[in-house]
Amino acid sequence: MCGIAGIVGDLSSKELLFKMLDSQKHRGPDNTGSWCNDNVFLGHNRLSIIDLSEEANQPFTDSSQRYQIIFNGEIYNYIELKKELDYNFSTNSDTEVLLAAYIKWGTKCLERLNGMFSFAIWDTLNKTLFAARDRFGVKPFFYHLKENTLYFSSEIKALHAAGIDKLPNKKVWASYFAYGSYGMPEETFFDKINQLPGGHFLELKQGNLQIKKWYFFEEEIKKHQQIEPYKIVKKKYTALLSNSISLRFRSDVSVGFNVSGGLDSSALLAFVNQLNPRKKEVIKAYSFYTEDERYDELPWVEEMISLTKNPLEKVKLLSGEVCERSKKVSYFQDEPYGGIPTIAYAKIFEQARKDKTLVLLDGQGMDEQWAGYDYYTQNNNSIIQGVNKSPFKTNVLSKEILDLAQKPKYPKPFKDEVLNKQYRDLFYTKIPRALRFNDRVSMASSTELREPFLDYRLVEYAFAQPLEYKIKNGIQKYLLRNIVSEHLSDSISYAPKRPLQTPQREWLGTELETFVDQEIEKIEKSEFSSWFDTEVLKQEWKNYVDGDNQSSFHIWQWLNFSLLMNS
Repeated sequence: MCGIAGIVGDLSSKELLFKMLDSQKHRGPDNTGSWCNDNVFLGHNRLSIIDLSEEANQPFTDSSQRYQIIFNGEIYNYIELKKELDYNFSTNSDTEVLLAAYIKWGTKCLERLNGMFSFAIWDTLNKTLFAARDRFGVKPFFYHLKENTLYFSSEIKALHAAGIDKLPNKKVWASYFAYGSYGMPEETFFDKINQLPGGHFLELKQGNLQIKKWYFFEEEIKKHQQIEPYKIVKKKYTALLSNSISLRFRSDVSVGFNVSGGLDSSALLAFVNQLNPRKKEVIKAYSFYTEDERYDELPWVEEMISLTKNPLEKVKLLSGEVCERSKKVSYFQDEPYGGIPTIAYAKIFEQARKDKTLVLLDGQGMDEQWAGYDYYTQNNNSIIQGVNKSPFKTNVLSKEILDLAQKPKYPKPFKDEVLNKQYRDLFYTKIPRALRFNDRVSMASSTELREPFLDYRLVEYAFAQPLEYKIKNGIQKYLLRNIVSEHLSDSISYAPKRPLQTPQREWLGTELETFVDQEIEKIEKSEFSSWFDTEVLKQEWKNYVDGDNQSSFHIWQWLNFSLLMNS
């Protein structure tokens, strides 16, 4: 897990490259490397996870010196791929395997990779840059093109450090305020800064930039469309799940995992302990809490942990920490994030780093592949749960901003509406949003987060199963619950879904009232005040404090905006 940065073109310079690398050094504190030739400057921030030797530092070149690679992520099946490659390896790193795979198979190597990745390869002979991002976009890739020069990096702040202006993308911000959208796969909240969508690659040659899709999810689903007996599906999925978690134990540093009180964490807990290849090593679990029994999941977490005896690190977040921590998280996020739960989650990675647990596994991705949300089977397209009225306050927006807002429309490639909702959440809403938040809070503490449930084989296979395997007799994620019940008690396996929450709604209107007041005042005095009807905004804030607080999302939107744009 690392950070990459590069400048290719007439405006490139070593000074700018090192400014970019310095801005994202938290992503890789173990080594900072660079390679420069003519108008090509490549840089790397390394967090050492596999092959800790200096020989595996990046930028990394092949034996012929033709190719230079910078790589962020992990190729989990690198050992298997290595056996297929006729190449004289000089390291035990997955970086060298990735480069050798590209040399042998070209762009087709992407289809063979099981991992999370964002990488760039410069071909010194053909003067061509090739860059790619993993199927679901776990690892980031941001870029800016101007005057025949391509700038790219793992974080937006690195592009700002290179001199790209920090100008808001008004359309994306407007849609965020009006509809809760975090942008489409190629967009960011900043003007002229784009991201390479997950499952895509780019090629740059002689200033000509081309972006192409390489992962065709819809086509892969067709390969699994033959309906198999429930017992066969259960057996196959269990085997895939076991293999996915085993692959993600490959590490030359310590591994732990995050746990909440839900089914997904239960599955992770059960399989982590069953499959731990280093039996003598005790796998540590991490969970956050706020000392508010209405929201904390500690009772369920402790019940689960009591069965497996994993050491549990309980990380407490108090309201008095939120003001300063929200500013810190905003700095590392660069864009709006999910609120106080994200702040609490960030504190877990801080603790893990202190404990020298540099890799954490997480349970993200099960709801989307097994139709775990209530709205999948309801006539409801909202992705914000537990709120009966709109969480958006469009009445506080100026006409200019409101006119720019566009309600997002997502592709519907399947005949079945439930599948289309799952597809939307996988590629446009829930998963991209969660992966973005999680990558940035983990890397802020120089730790690596791995998502075993987002192994593409698992996602494709589960997604393609008939609805009755996903939801039966009103029980969601039915097959998964069946699997987990073989390892943990029914009270855990068949517990109802509990959204991961904090007392955000209560804290914002009480303990954090002064903090919110200050940030709203900053908006009123800022160059962005014209985006809002500030009198209406202040009245909505007063209404919230006075008790109209069923949803806190609009308050957090304003805080997000102020912390990001007025810093």
